[in-house]
Amino acid sequence: MGEKKTTTKSGEGLGFYKEYVAGMNAGLATVAVGHPFDTVKVKLQKHNTEVQGIRYKNGLHCASRILQSEGVKGLYRGATSSFLGMAFESSLMFGIYSQAKLFLRGTLPDDGPRPEIIVPSAMFGGAIISFVLCPTELVKCRMQIQGTDSLVPNFRRYNSPLDCAVQTVKNEGVTGIFRGGSATLLRECTGNAVFFTVYEYLRYHIHSRLEDSKLKDGYLVDMGIGVFTGGLGGIACWSAVLPFDVAKTIIQTSPDKATERNPFKVLSSIHKRAGLKGCYAGLGPTIVRAFPANAAAIVAWEFSMKMLGIKRD
Repeated sequence: MGEKKTTTKSGEGLGFYKEYVAGMNAGLATVAVGHPFDTVKVKLQKHNTEVQGIRYKNGLHCASRILQSEGVKGLYRGATSSFLGMAFESSLMFGIYSQAKLFLRGTLPDDGPRPEIIVPSAMFGGAIISFVLCPTELVKCRMQIQGTDSLVPNFRRYNSPLDCAVQTVKNEGVTGIFRGGSATLLRECTGNAVFFTVYEYLRYHIHSRLEDSKLKDGYLVDMGIGVFTGGLGGIACWSAVLPFDVAKTIIQTSPDKATERNPFKVLSSIHKRAGLKGCYAGLGPTIVRAFPANAAAIVAWEFSMKMLGIKRD
């Protein structure tokens, strides 16, 4: 007689670590799919908001320039730190979110998504991971803006992510590696609250519609739901927080040690120079990236949990 496969509900018993493993897989999937779009976004945010004027016409123009001068490798600049950072960050985010939800739900009935549980759980996870993301994204952004098709002078170029981190600490001190921390915190708390709220509500209502359907437990159906809910959650998230991300990029890539670090003052300055369009620099590649990257994250997360025997509530 075959051994019966058991499943544990999200966060129960000693299986809680599996949430973090599934989250790590989600992060790796996000970078693999979304990093090229992110490189284009960062270059637009850096160069199209500067006093010198517009450098790229749009995201497609930026991507074509990178491909012409550096090839596909140019689109994956900074990917090493991004893979490491996102694997750890995503593991923490999904794990903490799941554990916080379980704690806040307590003895409440499992009768659907509750904003009073989802929002604080997502914001708490976002606040924690912002401390991990800030230094890794600083290195990623500084690597992304250099290259053949860049305004960064040759003497500012870094040989590797490690070289970038070492030079940053050497020139700016330990606090330099955490430049842009406030903007990262605002982006992560707000963005994750929006993302998980949209994702949880869409997922719940779609599964409710399929309650009596034979398709309910099919892998392809689950994948389709994951793509749809994760993709739309990603678009909603980035539409809400892109200005904070623009401010973060400007703060982290400025060569001036004394640069303004208040994200609201940075955005005010950008708005005076480039209007609302400047505050949403990189919107095109960000939205184009948001759907597939977040869809990949959710599909990887849900598939990993299913393989690890964790039942989603």
